[in-house]
Amino acid sequence: MSEKSMQEIWTQIDTWLETNAPEIFAILQPGASDEEISKLEDLLSIQFPEDVRSSYRIHNGQSIYKHGLIADDWELLSLERIAQEWKIWKQLLDDGVFQDEKGQDQGSEAALGISNVWWSSKWIPLTYNGGGDHHCLDLDPAKGGTIGQIITMWHDDPTREIVSTSFRDWFEQYVQRLESGELIFSDEYGIVNANDLS
Repeated sequence: MSEKSMQEIWTQIDTWLETNAPEIFAILQPGASDEEISKLEDLLSIQFPEDVRSSYRIHNGQSIYKHGLIADDWELLSLERIAQEWKIWKQLLDDGVFQDEKGQDQGSEAALGISNVWWSSKWIPLTYNGGGDHHCLDLDPAKGGTIGQIITMWHDDPTREIVSTSFRDWFEQYVQRLESGELIFSDEYGIVNANDLS
């Protein structure tokens, strides 16, 4: 993978959206300030990797969830929406919802490199599909994982998989899928795999 900056990656995404999905481009928010980003970091007791901070300086997620930016209609969460979703999971964690009858975390079917828990407060929701599921930024990986890797988080399925080793690589893969024609925009379904509509 080349080492493109988040600005270069977002320029490619914006260009594609303006041409192919202007209604999604129109709901991308302007960038957040460093102060806003730091405020969220303080709330979550974490520090974002620089690629995440850089991305949110360019676009602070979506203003509404009409169609998702990320393939298969996943909303790219704003800082405010990250806080909302994280607080929901944190409350469930604090209430012991993920514990078994012995008071231990019930665990999950986590891929190598992901902590074997149902949810961790160091898993930061970045996307939302309208049904309680997310792509999360994993800031507390297990042995073999990478700090800042992107993982799947399902509310009713124990499977936890690594999507990408970093936020930047995840978005660069996304750009490649857009520009290759693998992903297309559908008025009905948003940005989807072209094969799904054939």
